[in-house]
Amino acid sequence: MKVIKFIFIITLLNLNCVYLKADSFNEWLISFKVKAIKDGISEKTLNEVMNDVIFLEKVIEYDRYQPEFYEDTNTYIGKRSSNLKLKNGLNLYNKYSSSIDNIAIEFDLEKELLLALMGIETNYGKYLGKMDILSSLATLSYDKRRSEFFTQELLILLRLIDKQIVNYKTLRGSWAGAFGNFQFMPSTIKNYAIDFDKNDKINLKSIDDSFASAANYLNKMGWKKDAPCFKKIKLNKDIPIKYLIYSARGLEIKKKYKHLKKYIINSNNLNVDDNALVTIITPDKEIVDNPNIHDPAYLVFSNYELILKWNRSLRFALAVCTLKNKFKNEL
Repeated sequence: MKVIKFIFIITLLNLNCVYLKADSFNEWLISFKVKAIKDGISEKTLNEVMNDVIFLEKVIEYDRYQPEFYEDTNTYIGKRSSNLKLKNGLNLYNKYSSSIDNIAIEFDLEKELLLALMGIETNYGKYLGKMDILSSLATLSYDKRRSEFFTQELLILLRLIDKQIVNYKTLRGSWAGAFGNFQFMPSTIKNYAIDFDKNDKINLKSIDDSFASAANYLNKMGWKKDAPCFKKIKLNKDIPIKYLIYSARGLEIKKKYKHLKKYIINSNNLNVDDNALVTIITPDKEIVDNPNIHDPAYLVFSNYELILKWNRSLRFALAVCTLKNKFKNEL
């Protein structure tokens, strides 16, 4: 009986929390609409698209429990660069090879990179997301963890709707507010999405527009065709800790390779220029309990850092480049 009573009390407390959050969210929504109007969003658009926006508790749960926060590097990469993923990507390429090849040539980058990114983002269009993007962005804007970032993304999306660049009725995507085959955030749509097939609309679920938009993004960011992302390395135990980077924030710490190679056991097999500016990352340090801080370890280059502009996870960038290399061996 005591157990039942305890469960009942906990349930009531949880329901009260939900109701309080909903009330607080509705208050935030009113103030956000005032801000949006001051920011130039039309009242017509706000009334049309924001009236059905709701607080999504599930979005907060997803935000707090991302795989990047808890999966060790080998597990994370293995799941996202599997042979099944490779097979699915090859099937897609065989179906659309002409379009993909033309886009890769026009934007001066490897088709394998585009295939890897689409595979990891949406498994080749199979998992585009079913969340209401407006509600997702509003929930994350209301939340305190990254409120400023998501508020700006929501305002950008409303401007795109205002200008009829985006049809709000099609806005279903990820819990984080990303959309289409390559999971573009609103700011990425605004800055890099293009109408490649010249049909007067941007369709980020089509092969032509989505691949060309992703290629345009990577090209504008400075991707260097055929340059490496990373090389896996074995470290001596005597390497100073200051040379081991385990978060994206530390990647500005670079050294010429010639100053680091004495700490790398397999340096003779890497074929890296002595004057190349590189960083050593050991991404398990903040994820795994009692990690081996020397393994796994990677020597990363400028292309790797560019992938981090797409997604700030060290593991995401490693997985993309790993899958890219697998495609390179097949195509």
